[in-house]
Amino acid sequence: MTKSITRRAFLRTTLASGASMAAAAAAHAAPAGIYNPGTYSAKASGIGEVVVTMTFDANKITDVVLDVSHETPSIGQAAAAELKKSILLMQSGDIDAVSGASITSKAVRTAAAKCIAQAQGKVPVEVISDKKKAEADDGDWLGKAPEIAEKDIVARHETEVLVIGCGTGGMFAIASAAEAGAKVIGIDRFPVGTGVREDLGAIDSRYQKAWGTKIDKFEFITMATLYAGGHIQQDLVKLWCDKSGAVIDWLGDRLAEKGIELWHESGDKNDETRYKHFPIGHSPRLPEKDGKILVSLSSVIEEYARKCGARFDYSMKMVKLEKVNGRVTGCIAENSDGKYVRYVATKGVVVATGGYAQNFRMMEALQPWNLRVIGRSGAMPGARGDGIRACLWVGAKMDETHSMMKFDRCALRPDQKPGVETVQSGDSGFFWMGSQPWLKVNADGRRFMNESGTYENLLHADEYQKGHCHYTLFDSNWVRYAKQFKMHGCSRMFPFENGADPNISWKIVEEKMLPGLIAKGYVQKADTIEELAKKLGLPPDQLKATVERNNELYRQGADVDYGKEKHRLSPVDKAPFYGAKNTGWMLCTMDGIQINTNMNAIDTDGNPIPGLYVIGNDSGGYFANEYPNLATGMACGRTVTFGRLVGQHLARL
Repeated sequence: MTKSITRRAFLRTTLASGASMAAAAAAHAAPAGIYNPGTYSAKASGIGEVVVTMTFDANKITDVVLDVSHETPSIGQAAAAELKKSILLMQSGDIDAVSGASITSKAVRTAAAKCIAQAQGKVPVEVISDKKKAEADDGDWLGKAPEIAEKDIVARHETEVLVIGCGTGGMFAIASAAEAGAKVIGIDRFPVGTGVREDLGAIDSRYQKAWGTKIDKFEFITMATLYAGGHIQQDLVKLWCDKSGAVIDWLGDRLAEKGIELWHESGDKNDETRYKHFPIGHSPRLPEKDGKILVSLSSVIEEYARKCGARFDYSMKMVKLEKVNGRVTGCIAENSDGKYVRYVATKGVVVATGGYAQNFRMMEALQPWNLRVIGRSGAMPGARGDGIRACLWVGAKMDETHSMMKFDRCALRPDQKPGVETVQSGDSGFFWMGSQPWLKVNADGRRFMNESGTYENLLHADEYQKGHCHYTLFDSNWVRYAKQFKMHGCSRMFPFENGADPNISWKIVEEKMLPGLIAKGYVQKADTIEELAKKLGLPPDQLKATVERNNELYRQGADVDYGKEKHRLSPVDKAPFYGAKNTGWMLCTMDGIQINTNMNAIDTDGNPIPGLYVIGNDSGGYFANEYPNLATGMACGRTVTFGRLVGQHLARL
C-alpha cells in the first residue's frame, strides 16, 4: 500500500460510492474484465468483528486493508500484514491460515471472498456503515441501558457466581471460586477467552524469597501514592502487598502441574538509579517450538477451572446488568445468534471486561490529552468500555481522574503524526527498544529531559513539544550499551541477574525487529549525523551540536545537563547511526469503577452495591496520572490478586 489511510476514510469512500456500486451489482453489469472496478468492504466474525476492504481494477486486486483492531494484539493483529500480503500475491481470498491465528485468518478469508463476489457482481454490495464516526460525533459515550422485552429472552441460567469477561482477572476469579466449591459461570463475548497477560507483580512470593528479594510494603505504597499524585485508595495497594505473594505461589503450583517454571524477574543488586525500581515481576517460561507458544497461561488456568467444575459460555456478550430491589442479580447477554439470554447469580456478579482502551469515544471524552501522545494500541480486543458503562447504568461511581498505561515504544515515519487516526490505521512500528535511555531530542533537535525514568515521563513531556513527539538516537554499538543500561521489567533485553528470561531478547531485536523497522521506514539509518537529521526532518546543525554535547557528557562520565545516571549514558559516535520518530504505545486504560477491599462496587453515595463486584481494568482507585512501570507487572499483579480474592470471597458467602 503506497498511501496510509484510515478505516474511517475507507468507509467514507465506500458510503459515498455505495449507491452506484449497488446499482451496478444489482444489474449484473458485464465489466470489460473480471471485476467491476471500485472499492468494496465486507465483514466476518473472528475473535471480534473483522472488516476487509479491497480495491479492484478490471482484472486485479490492487489493494487490501484489514481492520483487525478487535483481534488479539499479539495474534490476530500481528497476522494482518502476512494475510494482506497473501491475498495480493494469490489474488484470491483462498489463502493459507497464519500459524497460531486460525480464527482471524478464517474471518479474513470469509470477508475477502465476500468482497470478491461483490466486485464480480455476484452478490449485492455490503455497505458497511461508518458507525464509529456516528458514535464519535454524538458525544454521548455513556448512553442508556437498552430496554429488552421479556418475550425476547430465550433462555435463563442460574449460578452462584457469574464472571463477565474471561481474561486476566476473570480467569483467576472463575478458577478460585470454583476451587472453593462455588457454582460459577464465566461468559465472554469472544469464541475464546482474551488471554492472561504474563508479567505478574507480587510481594513476598516464594520465588522472591529464594533469590533474596525483599520489598518494604510501606515504601511501595508510598511510591504508588506519589506516582498517582494521591489519587488512589491506599487500602487497595496495601491489600495487594499483603496477598499477592500467596496468589503467585498458587499460580506457580498450577504451572508446575504442567511442568512449566515460573521465574521472578530480579533486580540488579548494584544498580543505583534516580527512579527507584521495585523487582516485583514474575513471568512463566512457557514451552515454545519454532517461535510459537505451545501452552498459554490462559489455557492452564482455564483447564484447572474446568476441572474444579467451572463452566464457560463463550460468544456471549453482556448487554446490561440487572438490578432488583437494590441488588445486582445478574445480566442479560446476547449469544452468537443474536438472541438474549438471562444469567442470574445468587452470590454475586464479577465484572472483568478489561476497561475501555478500544473505545476511542470514551477516551476522547475522559482523557483526550493521552490520545495526543500515542500512535499504536496493544489493548485487548474486548476493552470496549461495556463493563464500566453497565456498572454506571446501575448506579456505580467511576474514578474522577482518568489515565491510561502507555509505553514509549511506537515508531512513526517522519511524515506521520501521533493521534487517534494513526492508531486506527494500524500503520506504525513496534519499537520495542524505544524504552532504552538513548539520547532523545525534540523536533528542534535539542535534548529536553533525563531519558532515564519511567516510560511515560517522556510521553507526558511530549505534551510540551512540537508535534507531541520525540526522536530517539543510537549508534552501531547499541547492543553493548543496552546491556550496560541494566534496564528493568519488560524493557530489559538481557537475562536478569538470577537467570530469568527477558520478554524479548536483544538477539530478536537485532536480527528481526530492527531490520524490519528500517525496511518499513519507521527507523532511519545513515552514515552521518547530518544525513540522519535530514531523513528525520530535524535541523542538521542543531542535531549535530546536540550529539556532540551528548558524547562529551559520556566521555566525562557525568550528565551535568539533566542528571542521567552514569551507566545510562551512551555516545552516538559509531556509524551507521539510527533514529526514530517516537511516540506512545497504549496498553490499557487504568481508571474505572470505585471498589472497596472486597472488590464490591461503590455507588455515588459511597456505599457498596449488593451483588456487584469489579476487578482488573474495569476497577478504579489504584492508578492515576501514569503507570509506575518500574514496579514490573503492577497492573497485572493487581488484577490476578483481586481476581483470586473476589472468587474466594464470593464462594464463602
